[in-house]
Order: sequence, then C-alpha cells, then structure tokens
Amino acid sequence: MPVPHNIDHEREIWDAYATSTKDTVFEADPVLCWTQYAGHGPGPELLGDPGSVVELGCGTSRGLAWLAQRGVKATGVDLSPVMVENVTERWGPLGVRFVCGEVLEYLADCTEKYDAAYSIFGAVWFTEPTRLLPLVARCLNPGGMLVFSHPPAIPGAYGPQGMYKGGFAGPARYSYRYSHTPEQWTEMLLTAGFAEADVRVIEAPEPTHIGTLVARAVVG
Repeated sequence: MPVPHNIDHEREIWDAYATSTKDTVFEADPVLCWTQYAGHGPGPELLGDPGSVVELGCGTSRGLAWLAQRGVKATGVDLSPVMVENVTERWGPLGVRFVCGEVLEYLADCTEKYDAAYSIFGAVWFTEPTRLLPLVARCLNPGGMLVFSHPPAIPGAYGPQGMYKGGFAGPARYSYRYSHTPEQWTEMLLTAGFAEADVRVIEAPEPTHIGTLVARAVVG
C-alpha cells in the first residue's frame, strides 16, 4: 500500500532546505558529479551527449548550470518555490528553465521529450518508484536515459523509509525516502519500460564510509 505523502508538509521541509542552502547556490560553481564526495566517482560521461535534460528534484542545480554552459537545453523541476526562486535568479541567465511543481504531476502532464533525465540525491530518492519510473520512461526520447544517485539502502531496510524533520519534538513534518538494493532497482527499472539498466554501489573513498548507489537505465 502506498505511504501517505503530505505534499504541503514536504514543501515546507524543502523550503527550509532552500533557505539553508541559499549561500551555496549563489557562491558555488557549476559542477556535475554523482557522489557525495567531491571529485570521487563517475562524472558527466554517465549522461552521454544529450541535447536536452531534465533534473528531477533539482535542488541547488549546479549540474544543470554545468550542462547549460555546454549548450544542453536544461530544465529543472523542484517542489520548493523558495529553491526555484533562488536557482532561477542564479542560473536562469545561463538559459536553464526551472519549474516549481511535484515531480509526478509534472511528468504526468509533460508533453516534452528529453534525451536524459537525472536525479542526484533528488526526487528519485523521495518518490514512490513504481509510480515515478514509468512516467520518466514515457518522457524520454528513444535511446534516452535516466541516471540517478543516492545513498545505498541500509541492509535489511527496504522500501519507504520515514524521517521526521527537525528531531522528535514540535510539528510533525516528515518525508519518505525509498531505499532498495541494486537488484530491486534493476527489476523496477526494467518493469517500468527501460530496455536495460545498470545499478551498482560506488564505494566511498575511505573504507567503512557510506557509498553511493548509482543507476543508469536506457529506454528502447
């Protein structure tokens, strides 16, 4: 049974995140990397050479800025109006287009086709995958790809993982993250309409540190 997402509560959480990262948005340089460790792991080559991309849950959008600088038609979707305002001011002059909205609704209504979609610790991690993945596949051009990354599942803890925001006192604001093994992600991607999928965990640069799950899937 699907878990009860409260979009209004989640928007408040992401607005708070947007406020806390405003300085990062305006001070950081464009960069596209998939892991939480600077300079570690694969780079932009995972996306191939797309003419158009959409980032799902674009956050600070440094990757979109990097792509736009190289002539890629770049679109970012984010639930937080605060974040969209910040990144539009910062990266809009590069030609990046930003949409404020819930990603399932955006993809369901989307009439555009993209060469690639991606998510870096973004909406793929926070959205029910059996609903999200078929919508992503439908919005990709033939041969288009989805690439996403986030921390790997904690062993034995799979599916939606709930988390209260701001500790365990105060207003009950919470969100869900979706954690699965590489094998589970592969099965869901293939079931959703992707022709091939490669999902693996990139080890951290330091032993015993948290790695990064990275997935790359291609539509037929």
